[in-house]
Amino acid sequence: MAIKFKLGTRGSPLALTQANMVRDALCARHGWPVDAIERVVIRTTGDRVQDRALAEIGGKALWTKELDRALLDREIDASVHSMKDVETLRPEALVIAAMLPRADVRDRLIGADAIDALPHGAVVGTSSPRRRAQLLRLRPDLSIVLFRGNVDTRLAKLAAGEADATLLAAAGLDRLGRDTIGHAIPTDVMLPAPAQGAVGIEVRSADAAAQAIVGAIDDDVTSRCVRAERALLAALRADCQSPVAALASAAGATLSLRAELLAEDGSAFVDGHAEGLIGEAIAAGLAGDLLSRAPDPVRRLFGG
Repeated sequence: MAIKFKLGTRGSPLALTQANMVRDALCARHGWPVDAIERVVIRTTGDRVQDRALAEIGGKALWTKELDRALLDREIDASVHSMKDVETLRPEALVIAAMLPRADVRDRLIGADAIDALPHGAVVGTSSPRRRAQLLRLRPDLSIVLFRGNVDTRLAKLAAGEADATLLAAAGLDRLGRDTIGHAIPTDVMLPAPAQGAVGIEVRSADAAAQAIVGAIDDDVTSRCVRAERALLAALRADCQSPVAALASAAGATLSLRAELLAEDGSAFVDGHAEGLIGEAIAAGLAGDLLSRAPDPVRRLFGG
């Protein structure tokens, strides 16, 4: 069968694995052979620049702008994203048409059995403002150093002794067959990043055919939860420098949203939760409540 659908993806091992997951889901849903979908690898700025924090070189758009260009220029029909790496505000010409069922949302600690088990003054590698702030709130004695790169790069840095420990998303490790690496941190100890563990597929807003093709594999619960978490980010006017954690869950039609905002050094924080039927409304209400109660070192990091 001739190629009929082009799927854009970054070129990291995890991104390629996730693109294959989307391909397989589309083929299963539509009865297509595997060669009906062409995987198009697009290298992003975020993949090329590994020695600086995202906030210094353009934020989360570094993971998406090249994929966006390819999609808008019709070089691809859809693009695959790790949803936690997608900016909250997207171009109107693009739409997230589906999300795959969410994987494990937790972080995994590699280098120790638990955060409490890290030696005093241990060096932990991460590039995440959220993880940095949460670690320092729990363990102010820790030293945090910049770790960027794909899973193998960060594990290699750890093996080379550049840090005593690091944190990686459980979902990514599981998808790469590394499910025995590290120790999962309960969400009541470290709440995850908004949208962590979710894979999204984006298409052109005007491409009704692609929206129908991709929409057929959407996992409704994942979409509802992740959209609520992203709505919280929008209501907070958070960016890639904002230490924020959030996790939504669904019980029938009711959504429950938990969130935490932190000072950069973990010295102050505020948390809360809300429930309701409409994700955007829950997120807006929770954002207002958190900001109204947040200490100044936290509040000044939000609001745009």
